[in-house]
Amino acid sequence: MICAAVFLGALDQTMVVTVLPAMMRSLHIPYTELDDAAWIITGYLLGYTVAMPLFGRIADTRGRRLMFVVALALFSGASILCAIAPNLQTLVAARILQACGGGALVPIAMVLAVEALPGRKALALGIVGAAAEAGGVLGPLYGATLSELWGWRSIFLVNVPLGAAFIAATVILLPRDRRDDRAKSRVDYLGALLMAVSLASLTIGLAGDTRTGQVAVRPAWLVGSAVAFVLFLLAERRIREPLVRLSLFRKIPFSAANIANLAVGGALIIAMVEIPLYAYSLLEASEIEGGLLLMRLTMMIPLGALVGGWVADRLGYRLTGALGFVLTGVGFLLISSWPVDPSSAVMTRDLMLTGLGFGVVIAPIGATVIASVGSEWVTTGSALVTVMRMVGMTVGLSTLSSWGLRRFNGLMADTPLPLRTADLTSEQYDALIAAYESTLRASLHTVYGDFFLIAAGIALFAVIPATLFYRGRAKTPRLPFLPQ
Repeated sequence: MICAAVFLGALDQTMVVTVLPAMMRSLHIPYTELDDAAWIITGYLLGYTVAMPLFGRIADTRGRRLMFVVALALFSGASILCAIAPNLQTLVAARILQACGGGALVPIAMVLAVEALPGRKALALGIVGAAAEAGGVLGPLYGATLSELWGWRSIFLVNVPLGAAFIAATVILLPRDRRDDRAKSRVDYLGALLMAVSLASLTIGLAGDTRTGQVAVRPAWLVGSAVAFVLFLLAERRIREPLVRLSLFRKIPFSAANIANLAVGGALIIAMVEIPLYAYSLLEASEIEGGLLLMRLTMMIPLGALVGGWVADRLGYRLTGALGFVLTGVGFLLISSWPVDPSSAVMTRDLMLTGLGFGVVIAPIGATVIASVGSEWVTTGSALVTVMRMVGMTVGLSTLSSWGLRRFNGLMADTPLPLRTADLTSEQYDALIAAYESTLRASLHTVYGDFFLIAAGIALFAVIPATLFYRGRAKTPRLPFLPQ
């Protein structure tokens, strides 16, 4: 039941991707304002990220079963608002609320799963990770199918009965939260507000602008993000019961896990964005074919999460984490060497290897965090490491897109688009067009290869922090609330 709820929340991250054009037509949003409509997706990512630390801390202090129910109720209620939204602004606000509930499910589910399988912590985390990743993989197909049958608003309405069923199952199946000293703890709402402002400002500051055709970095928002982050750090040092105990980052395994997951986000966003673009621009594939090509990678992540959890309980977290990042790095190196028109077998092999590596690292990262933070901060710690992945994706998308655009323009600088003039024969003009298209394809191929090399470098760099994870069960400190 826990994994099913996480799966549902993860579906909503990606299910709107394929139905975004239908939503734009319904809400009368012109395609010249695609960057505004993109907030239907970005807003969910933002709410998903911001909610995790706050709800994680509330769950640690008020009870995990209670907050799991609250998160499901918020997710379901906001889904109703999404379904009846009359305009873009209302829909984006409802999506942010919906994501707050969906994002809160993940860290709470991680701890509930560990409590359910206390002797197999890495496997438990691998199962939850697999459920979350599977939702992201199937989201586009799920959304397209429901929209085709009953319209795009149905993709939100279906969450309501499912959410109600999960709430009932949570109340019936999960034991009541124990009343102990933690219930008297306070929640640092000021810290949560400053963190939310910092993350939101960072997202807005790095957001793209499709009307200009390039990434429009907004310095004022980035400065605001930095100021809010500094104020957050100062506040956390002064508050007796902070949202984030900064001393956790003094523990090398905890910091290593966060750095590793930051790298996961940066490398993964390259695959998620560039592989479909590769298919569209070089293989002349349709959007559906590009999505299916990406699924050769993403479908392996849930499987890799299960494999990684099983292996980590036997070989330890360090070796499993390092192995996963090596697999990912090697996969990206192979992808970077693709010719302009690689065979289907080669693409399948390399993409599946890369996706497997991404999945294998999930359990070692999560298990290291839980082993590092202690019983009072376990949900918060799980939330923080997930936030780091989201930040890696946000920053990676903006900075790499900006770099890629400059790189492409540089390669094409000496090859202007040929213009038909009176002194050119048809044969001469056709030859110029052919030369231009050849240079264009070569330039695109070079840029994509560079992107995948960067992703390989990020993944292989992450092997270093992976060697600083906890060794495994034998080295994992006993947590008072977890039976051994």
